[in-house]
Amino acid sequence: MKHGGILCFGFLFATSLGVLTTSAPAAAQSQQKNTSGVLSGLVRDTAGIPQLGATVEVSSETPGMLIAHQFLTNTQGLFRGDKLQPGLYTVQVTLAGFLPTVERHVRISSNLTTVVRIQMESVFASLEQLRRTPTAGVAEPDDWKWVLRSGSGLRPVLQWHEDETDTASSLVIDTPNPRPLGRLELTDGARRPGSVSNLGSAPATAFAYDLRIDHSNHLVFAGQMSYDGESPAGGLAATWLPTGSFENGPRSTIVLREAKISPDGTVFRGVRLDQEGTLTFGDRSLLHVGGEFILLGARSSAWSLRPRLKLENKLSQNWYLDMIYASLPIGAAMDDSLVSEQSGFATPSVLSNALDQLDDFPALLWHAGKPVLENGRHEEIAVERRLGSRGLVQFATFHDDSTHVALFGRGTDLTIGGEYFPDMYTNGFAFDGGALSDWGARAALRERIGDDLELTAIYAFSGALVPTANLTESALRDALQSAGRQSIAASVATKLPKVKTRVTVGYKWVDGTTLSRVDPYGESAFAMNPFLHVGVRQALPKFALGHWEANAECDNLLAQGYVPMSTREGQVYLVPSFRSFRGGLSLQF
Repeated sequence: MKHGGILCFGFLFATSLGVLTTSAPAAAQSQQKNTSGVLSGLVRDTAGIPQLGATVEVSSETPGMLIAHQFLTNTQGLFRGDKLQPGLYTVQVTLAGFLPTVERHVRISSNLTTVVRIQMESVFASLEQLRRTPTAGVAEPDDWKWVLRSGSGLRPVLQWHEDETDTASSLVIDTPNPRPLGRLELTDGARRPGSVSNLGSAPATAFAYDLRIDHSNHLVFAGQMSYDGESPAGGLAATWLPTGSFENGPRSTIVLREAKISPDGTVFRGVRLDQEGTLTFGDRSLLHVGGEFILLGARSSAWSLRPRLKLENKLSQNWYLDMIYASLPIGAAMDDSLVSEQSGFATPSVLSNALDQLDDFPALLWHAGKPVLENGRHEEIAVERRLGSRGLVQFATFHDDSTHVALFGRGTDLTIGGEYFPDMYTNGFAFDGGALSDWGARAALRERIGDDLELTAIYAFSGALVPTANLTESALRDALQSAGRQSIAASVATKLPKVKTRVTVGYKWVDGTTLSRVDPYGESAFAMNPFLHVGVRQALPKFALGHWEANAECDNLLAQGYVPMSTREGQVYLVPSFRSFRGGLSLQF
């Protein structure tokens, strides 16, 4: 079954490539007619006011090309340069009363629109800063404003474009500037209980800080520390973003985690190294390439190397074909095709992504007296129809091939070294359910209705591990089998303008008992949790250092899906998703 799945996926992949290569002559003729790129941008001051009449000079960095292009911004602070030859350019912006802004190595790609957002610093504000003589040890009130103005002001991003009039349905691959510098969270609870690889349920403090090295080069730091006296835990993460974008562009991440998991002093330690980048091929293909190295252990260690690929092909104006190869489990990911900072529902910020890195490890399992990691492969072909800039419809077929499926449960008197890997302080444990190989299909709809409402609906059919009728107390793994399961999921995310409350409610129904997830890749891509999930984020009055917010996340609110089973170690309860709560306060500045 395993080799057959790989051969079938290879046949589908080759067939898709054949379809693409069939149209190669036409694409080549089109490319000969138009191989130029487009540069578009917005010029604002530090207060966010568009600037009229700014001079934008664009000069090529290619040796021998001395041609420079000049543009002027309109009443909305916008400028646009067409028919630029592909390559690297230097962009210089000047305006009376402002300091000149220069950005080098801005890449123009064939048949793609490069978008820059420029924030200009006032000359008078700079002179005022130089004129001050601050008192030793006393920070003046405007010092905080000066720090906030140091956020990146010029950063290139990419857009699909077909012609000059196709701007409403463009695919923007980044979030706009300016962005917050720091985030502080005071929370209690666990996001994914049951595994020592994740932070346990305890009061904790987490922080993230976005350090700008230059206009587009960022280094994001994150850290977390829990205050449980019996099982202290903490972690550190650092992410380098050469282009300032977390979702696209190259990025390098290192994460360290450590936690005490047993009264006898056993310590869990984890290291994760992650690298990702994006390449363009012609005018219709984007390739996301990445991989991570993971090393986890408690007394003994286990490691894995996890590559991932995603090839996006633009078939026509609104149709896309995606080919995906990923490792299971995948981290906290979302479909970033509907980026909207106004709605606040789509791609998380750079600071939120940095905090998610701290809790993004696969489960550490125990098999035949040795530690192993939850792992598997996911291969997918998906066709998407974009509904303008506010929605999409997706149809996908996929194949999951897992060698170690992580099952989670609760029990008592479980010891490290057997078939269970328990968390001594929560009665939760992780269990290696063995191998699982299956094919599946998914149909999904996501649409944003206005700026305050987003709807998501998913139907999926996939295999999962289920208990057999003849349960035995000698070998739990032998009492498991694979079975096909259907699932229907829906979620609503809304924002109440007057009280500034964001509410997310979702429910995923599965047609039968399961012990593992149904379509785990789709759950992560569309941020859909099993059973009833409720999330609330309430903005608080602004005080002290910045913007405060109260938040709460409730997973499996009705405690569904718990399956009692008898083992040699006693009675246990297996469940694909625990009932859990995590909430607290966050400060963003």
